[in-house]
Amino acid sequence: MGLQQTMRALSDPTRREILRLLRRGSLAFGDIAAHFDMSPPAVSKHLGILRDADLIRDARAGRRIIYEINASVLDEVLLWIKQLREETP
Repeated sequence: MGLQQTMRALSDPTRREILRLLRRGSLAFGDIAAHFDMSPPAVSKHLGILRDADLIRDARAGRRIIYEINASVLDEVLLWIKQLREETP
């Protein structure tokens, strides 16, 4: 995924909070939505943006959708930032 799409996804505080929640482990949609004072469709939109940026993955478990963080994309962003810092005089 492109760095621009990743950075745009990370720019929103709600999406950053979702990533913090998933840092502890996989969660079902309802467990994620319970942490926010917004409608389920709004939470779903945030999850979709994170998924489109490849920052999270989802899988069906029966009728539930389980989300997990995709740390490899975050590793790529951190590597890019590290390289940028090393190039700065």
